[in-house]
Formats: sequence, structure tokens, C-alpha cells
Amino acid sequence: MPAMKSTSFAHIGKMLAVTLTLAGLSPAGARAEIRLPGVFGSHMVLQQDLPLTIWGWAQPEETVTVQFLTESKQVKANDRGEWRVTLAPVDAGGPHTLTVSGSSAVKFEDVMVGEVWLCSGQSNMEMGVAACKDAEKEIAAADHPGIRLLKVGKKWAPVPQQDISGGWRPCSPKSVAEGGWGGFSAAAYYFGRELHRQLDVPVGLIDSSWGGTVIQTWTPPEGFAAVPALKADYERVQLGDPRTPLHQQRLEQVLKETERWLEAARKALNDRGLVPPMPTYPGELQPPSDVQHATALYNGMIHPLCPFTLRGAIWYQGESNLGEGRHYTERMKALIGGWRQLWGLDELRFYFVQIAPFNYGGNPETEALFWEAQRAAAEEIPNTGMVVINDISNLRDIHPNNKQDVGRRLALWALAKTYGRTNVVYSGPVYKAMSIEDDRIRVTFDHADGGLASRDGQPLTWFEIIDAEEGGFVKAEARIDGASVIVSSPEVKKPVAVRFAWSMLAEPNLMNAEGLPAGAFRAGNVPVRDPLVMNVPEARQYQLVYDLDLGKLGETISYDADRRAGITRSFDRIAYFVELTSGEDARYLYVSMDAFTDDLGKIGVPTVASQASFQQNVANMNVFSNVQGIVTGTGLADGNIEFWPHNYAATNAAKVPQASSNVYDFGDQIADPVAGYGSMQVHNHAAKQTLFAINHWRAGQGADLGIGNKPKDNPDWTFSSNAGSYSAKRLRVLVRCK
Repeated sequence: MPAMKSTSFAHIGKMLAVTLTLAGLSPAGARAEIRLPGVFGSHMVLQQDLPLTIWGWAQPEETVTVQFLTESKQVKANDRGEWRVTLAPVDAGGPHTLTVSGSSAVKFEDVMVGEVWLCSGQSNMEMGVAACKDAEKEIAAADHPGIRLLKVGKKWAPVPQQDISGGWRPCSPKSVAEGGWGGFSAAAYYFGRELHRQLDVPVGLIDSSWGGTVIQTWTPPEGFAAVPALKADYERVQLGDPRTPLHQQRLEQVLKETERWLEAARKALNDRGLVPPMPTYPGELQPPSDVQHATALYNGMIHPLCPFTLRGAIWYQGESNLGEGRHYTERMKALIGGWRQLWGLDELRFYFVQIAPFNYGGNPETEALFWEAQRAAAEEIPNTGMVVINDISNLRDIHPNNKQDVGRRLALWALAKTYGRTNVVYSGPVYKAMSIEDDRIRVTFDHADGGLASRDGQPLTWFEIIDAEEGGFVKAEARIDGASVIVSSPEVKKPVAVRFAWSMLAEPNLMNAEGLPAGAFRAGNVPVRDPLVMNVPEARQYQLVYDLDLGKLGETISYDADRRAGITRSFDRIAYFVELTSGEDARYLYVSMDAFTDDLGKIGVPTVASQASFQQNVANMNVFSNVQGIVTGTGLADGNIEFWPHNYAATNAAKVPQASSNVYDFGDQIADPVAGYGSMQVHNHAAKQTLFAINHWRAGQGADLGIGNKPKDNPDWTFSSNAGSYSAKRLRVLVRCK
């Protein structure tokens, strides 16, 4: 029998430690002295006007007394040494002293009562005051003893933790600039500073943030459970949690399989036969194993704060979930609903920042779809609000440094919707409705307080409209008319839809009189239009030869349309149009070139039956694409194709300029057998760029498909096996007849 690896014992030890922690046998629970979690401390702020929950640890069955202001409460610790009391609401003020006593005593001094907010998210929330705009001046002015700061130490965990690292500090030039990435969260600090100025009460800010993280890692299991669209996420979380019936059921199955293996192994040992492979421990039963796993940061940096009494939360996150589009709305429901359930506050206020425009590359509409998901979350989830910052972004920096306005705009939402200030303008213009007026569209807005305006005094930007019968979206002229904007274009006679700021590069200038910007939206009925006709003007000169749903790839290529028989004239140009759709991200690429063959049977997928095999330069390429980074234009001179049904090697045997012999790219070597892996690739070797690739079509949903260079590994998508990841995929082959 093979010897058991030492890592197996390490895994058993790890699982034992997890089990002990889940059972409450953590070091925190075993301490004898009176102790409270790190969210409590001298210089803290307790929430005014709400019941105050105080908790901690003592000796099992010990009587603990909590004294705050005029109230004194006693409670007996349970058999694990855990205790909790709830104190009556108190008014803002301080400083006070909180004392907890029993066999030992803990005294917290300089305790204030006011407003407490949890501030969380990824790097744009984590980004400190010292890393942002006017850092030196802002730090020097940060002398606000009525603002208290708690920066939660970074920690992800496989199971919910009971405590945090970090302590409360009065806001000062020193405390606001120390630790983390440039000190305390700038967005949080400027939010709290504005509340402190306007409310004239102490403000406590809890900064629990970690750059580059996805929303799933901050979400509790309860949040996933309440959102049907996230059922798969919830089941994965349940499988990784040893306390759940789903985990126990699956583990029981694993144990039975292991017992059967042990019996077979013992029999093989006695019979001197071969031992069957030992069952491996399923990865699905493992708890979170890195910072990005669902619940990992909830376990380490949110759960230990609960149920510390809060007024609400602010959130700045989303860059790491950009590609999820509208699915992010469901993730926000899970996060917010989960936190509200844990704190027992159905109306816990939650205000968040719509991520800034930034040149991510790829499809420029990707971020617009994400903005739409964030807007939907603000509209569908009660007691939430969203700040738009497309006027203070930086297209070259994913971390815009103007966090003063971010914090102030978050505070405006809180002042208006949490604290009932009626004279506060808290939102920029929000799309309300559209109406078609002959060849124009009128767009009306809510939150057009004091009227609409152009931020820079120039004509309004980033409005687009589309005609009912032809063409795509075109840039529109837009003029303000009271609380509405009238949009039109001489290219559009029958407008049917409008969109605004529908690009990751959009920094529009529409705002209301208070200077708050309008966010992206789309409205109307966009006609179903062929993207080839809509985006490629020269396509009208070409005739379709083949049309292929790439979802039907396999050993045999069966075209959805094969019109060779109807093309009787000779042709001088060949074109390819590839469409790949994932979610709402629809990418396309069109490339035409001088004809490299006069045989229509050899311009489609180069199967063995077609007898097509080409590795050569092609002339006068015209390229159109919506994929960021693709070199587009007409008359491009440095194209080449690699069409064959064979296997191939990375060796640059054809000496294609700038190609590598170390990776599969635009210069590879044909190899036997003929009925091999298969390559259908068009390249721009001067740009070191694959325009499109369709490889290994025999694998069906495991084929390689791509537009542009693959970001990692082989630029020509060899060995990607990604065809199944696209919801729609299509190839059209066309020719221009003489």
C-alpha cells in the first residue's frame, strides 16, 4: 500500500482545528478574565438612539456586570464563557466610561455616543487619505477629536471569527495618515467629516476594506440563501461549512467510499494484488482557502463586528466583479440582505458608489452594463442610495484621487435619507422617461433640482440615438429644456431608443444645478439589427457564402447556410465576420482581404474534406471590431492566415516577422497528422495580433475560440477549450464578386 503523504495529516489537523473553532473551543472562549472583542475600546463611539449590544467572554457561569452612564446590567456567562447584554438607547454626547466587571474588570474611557458607520469594499474604499488629492493639506487639517477611527486588520478566514485586530483612535493628523495604504480610508474619512460638520455629534467610522476583492468574499451565507439567483453559490458555501447538513451528507458519502477502498486495499494486500486508486478528499468540502472565496472576508472582517450597533454602511466596490453585468444586482441583494439579517436591522442604511469610468480595454459597453446593474440595485433594494462619480474619474487610473467629493456625496445621501434633512440635494439627474417627438426624443429626469446644466458650459456629451430602420447608435445633439433633454441627429429620421454615457470611456457633462452628475442609462426599443450590416459599411458589397453557428462545431462541419451554388461570378475579396457573446458582452470582428484562392470550397473551416491548407501573407486587410485593443483600419499590409486541419507546433518555421517559436501565435508550423488539431486563424503580424481564431473544432464545446490575443499563455487561443463559455457564437464567410 502506498504510504500516506504527510500533507494528509496536516489536512486532518487543519480540519480538527476548524472543528474545534466551530464548536466554540477557540482560545478566546477559553480565557478566564473578562474580555470584550476588539470592536470595543477606549475612544470608541457607540450608536445614539438605538439599543446598545455589549458582549464578550468570562469564566463559564460567571456573573458579569456592565455599567454605562446610569444603567447597570448583570448577566451570567454561558457554559462556554460567552455573555451578552443590551443597554437602553442613549443620547449623543461624551466622553463617558464603560465598565465591565466580574472576577476581573475592563474599563473603557473617553467613550463617545453619536453616529456609527461601517465602511467597506475594495481598493477605492481602502485608499487612504495620504494617497489621495491634496494629501498634505488634508492631513494637517484632520484634527477632529469628535471623529473616531477603527481600522480593522486584514484577515480572511475559513470560518467566522470572534475578534479583530485594531483599535479605536481619535481622528488626528497622525491617526488619519498611519497604517494601510496611505492611512485611514479617504472615502470613509471625508464621509464622516461631512456628517460631523452637519450633525454636530461624534462620528465613529469602522474601516473594513481590502483592495482587489470580489463582493462574494464579503457576503454571509445568509445573504446567498435569500437570493434564488445565487443558489449555486449558497450550495458551495454550505458544502464547505462542516456545520451544515449538506456538508455532512456529502462527507458521509466520502467516508463510505473510503471505507470501500480500505476493504479493497486490505484484500489486495492479502492477495498481493493491485491496490485501486485511493479516493481523494473532495475540494468542494474544503472551507474558503483564499481571500477571494465566498464568505472569506465576511468571516474574518465583518462577522467579528456583529452585532456592534450601527446606523448604516457605505460601500465602494465592483471593479473586481466588472464582467458579471446585471448579475451584480443579485450579488448586492445578497450582501445587503445578509448584513441586515445579521445585525437584525431590516432598515440598515446602505449607500454605495457607482464605480468610475476607466479604460479597462475590451468591449467599451462592459462597464455600462455593470453601471446598469448598480443602478438596478439602488432602485430595487429599499433604503439604499448610489453616488455617481463619472465627473471626477481618471480614465488612466482605476483609483481616482478625488475622494473628498466621493465622501461628501455619500454624506448627502445619509443626511437626506437617514437624518431627514429636507433641504439637501443628494442625487444627480436620474432618468425618468422618454417620449418620441417626430424626429427627436425628449428625455425627462428626476432630481433635476434647480434645472439641468452642462458642467463645462459646452454642448451636452455622450447622448446617442438609433433609427427604427437602419444603422446603429449615432452621436446625438442634445439641448436642455427645463427638466428634460431633447436629443436628435440629422442621421436619424425615426428615433426609437436613446442611451447616455454608454461606454467605459464616458465622462459626460450633464448635471443638475447643484453640480451632481447624471449617470448612465438606456431607454426605448432598440431594433434587432444585424451587427455586420450595422457596423461594417463595406459588407453591403459582399455576398454570403457560409453561415455557421459555432455551437455546432464537431467532427463534421454542417453549415447553417451554404450558398456556393448561387455564386457564379469570380471574386476578388474574401471576408470573415466572427461574433462571440458572453452574457451581455457581445464581441465582433470583421476582416476582409484580397482573395488568397479562387475556390469557394476552401475559404470556410479548413477541414480534411475541404482540402484547404494555407499558411501565407494576405494583402489589403480591412478590419472592424468593437474589441478594445484590436488594430482596425483599411488597407492593412501585414496580414497572414494559418488555415489547416493538421496538428501544428509552436516553431516559427515560416519565419513570420516577430512571431515566437516558444508559444502558439501567428507563426506556427504545420505537422502531421492531417486529421489533427486544426487551425483557422487570421493575424496582423505587424501588430503581433491574432484577429480571430477557431481551433480544434472537432472538440465541439471544447474548441478554442477567440478575438484578439488571448491575455495569457498562447496568443492564438490554442489549448483554450473555451467554446462552451460563450452563450452565442457565429462565423460568416463572404466574398466580393467582380
